[in-house]
Amino acid sequence: MADERKQLIQDIINKKKYTTYLEIGVFAGGVFFPVRAKRKIAVDPEFTFGKFKRRKKILKNLSNLNARYYEMPSDDFFNQHAGQLFKDNAVDICLVDGMHEYEYALRDVENTLHYLQQDGVIIMHDCNPQTAAAAISFEEWKNKNYEGNWNGDVWKTILHLRSLRKDITVFVLDVDYGLGIVCKRPPEDTLSFTPAQIRNFTYDDLAKNRQQWLNLKPIEYFYRFFNL
Repeated sequence: MADERKQLIQDIINKKKYTTYLEIGVFAGGVFFPVRAKRKIAVDPEFTFGKFKRRKKILKNLSNLNARYYEMPSDDFFNQHAGQLFKDNAVDICLVDGMHEYEYALRDVENTLHYLQQDGVIIMHDCNPQTAAAAISFEEWKNKNYEGNWNGDVWKTILHLRSLRKDITVFVLDVDYGLGIVCKRPPEDTLSFTPAQIRNFTYDDLAKNRQQWLNLKPIEYFYRFFNL
């Protein structure tokens, strides 16, 4: 499923001639290393690869030669480095795939929006969990010895953005556990939930309202929306 993510990212980079790619939540680099962009920034509290693997990936993709790596929580990255890093070259495209919990994902998106160029795009992973077991909290998943797929409650971030941000368009592609798309365009339709309501929603609530709440779209919609 990561192949769909990589393809979407690369297609829009190529079509829009984007140069600056930011990835939050890189883990082993399965998406980050293959992406081809002039300027690549990786952020993760703990990379699962070292300098040797980074060098090997340069041989497969020369755009990794100038990639920059920030091994720290994303909050620290934005507080300490983003201002200078994106001062002259804003973020064109960002993949948000860090901690899969509502408040964490929300901060990552809103921090990125601050540095996103006007025609840029944010892609969020894990927005459409298919089972209640995949939508549990991190602590619950940890107590299960990290067994099974874990999407968390990133879906609540979609509800929050659609309810409280009237300056952006937000929809979710019905692929790869839900790819949330966020861009700086006025929304065609919105929700009206409060943060308190969103926090109290359960997976059963999502299951009953999935299409409407997530503004769920087929993958073809992405290509039409961005004229790719």
